[in-house]
Amino acid sequence: MSAAAGQQITVPARLTDTVRARADEAELAWLAALPDTVAAQLAHWDLTLERVVQPGGRLSLVCTVLRADGTKAVLKTGPDTAATAREAAALAHWAGRGAVLLLAEAPGALLLERLYGDIPLRSLAEAKAMLEAVGLLQRLWVPPADDHPFRTVAEQVAELSAGLRRRRELSPDAQPLVDQALEVSAALLADDTEHLLLHGDFDHGKVLAADRAPWLAVAPRPLVGERAWDLAWLAQDRLDTLAGSPGPRGAARRRLRQLADAVEVDHDRLRGWALFRAVEAGLRQLADGSTDNAELYLEFADWL
Repeated sequence: MSAAAGQQITVPARLTDTVRARADEAELAWLAALPDTVAAQLAHWDLTLERVVQPGGRLSLVCTVLRADGTKAVLKTGPDTAATAREAAALAHWAGRGAVLLLAEAPGALLLERLYGDIPLRSLAEAKAMLEAVGLLQRLWVPPADDHPFRTVAEQVAELSAGLRRRRELSPDAQPLVDQALEVSAALLADDTEHLLLHGDFDHGKVLAADRAPWLAVAPRPLVGERAWDLAWLAQDRLDTLAGSPGPRGAARRRLRQLADAVEVDHDRLRGWALFRAVEAGLRQLADGSTDNAELYLEFADWL
């Protein structure tokens, strides 16, 4: 713990558990220094700590703060990595259009406008949430700057495909899906022509209610590529609800068709990326020991 603005900075258990489980020496050192790091950030930006958000992020500490002029804000502190820098670059490029506004940045730290963290888009009924999500995504899909720092979908897929091949033996039953996912992704990359800034990790939980707009996106993992990549992850939201519906296979296919039609994305490209992302997520969850989540992702892939 470390004192800041008369309060104690306590690292949430979820963040501590995640970092320790990863056993990365640099991240463990960052975790040990985190209370003092946050205290220094508060002083640097002349911020008053209100509270540490619980349970918070898995790889970041989130604090609600007040700026010197009394404006409400959020301080997000994570390891100083290229991913953190790309998040800041994406938010700066969007400049508040469809996404949370970046107020200031420093290595490993983002000062953000305050949204309503307890009111995610997931709080809406599914049909309404999907409608709002699609409208918001279309605001985020803009051309990147010529000198942008973002990875491409092709680079991301190459990395994820390597992981899929390593984990292929974890589930003999899923091996045909893995092979299909790898084949489909290679074909999609061969004729990809879109070059837009994507959120990269967009679902109903990454959209929060706000004052200056009904909903704004947060926590991007930005990439540059085609819209179907973003839409494919949104298509897998609320899988537990989808699995419990009458005729989940038909429901999954209708969802993909509706999303593709809403933004005029090719149905086959969306289906292909949804299949790849579901299989990759399923095998990754299986490797992490999250059997129930893995089964949901792999079932969804099978429905497609």
